[in-house]
Amino acid sequence: MALQAIQLYFPSEMLNALAASYQESINMIREAAVLELYRQGKLSSGKAGEILGMEKFEFIEYSGKKGIPFIRISPEELEEEVKLLSESGCKDFDGLKDKKSLHPSEILQS
Repeated sequence: MALQAIQLYFPSEMLNALAASYQESINMIREAAVLELYRQGKLSSGKAGEILGMEKFEFIEYSGKKGIPFIRISPEELEEEVKLLSESGCKDFDGLKDKKSLHPSEILQS
């Protein structure tokens, strides 16, 4: 992966509030940017994980803990999927009818 550098200017008070060291501040800003691009759908989970030095599924779990669900579908799409699963006789998904967003761990716990 080719890397490019950008230069950002922040007031020193802001950087001091971010982290104890310059490198920690850089890492926090990088992480925030990657998470936001992933949330917007501009980065895949695999690429986001790679940038942050994580395996894909480690990143999926991490981003979920940060409030970014892996499975992002509308309530209508979810309702249709659950309906199809229920009609197919898949009883394990009956409890998901009222969910608005899902995280992989929620599916595994069902």
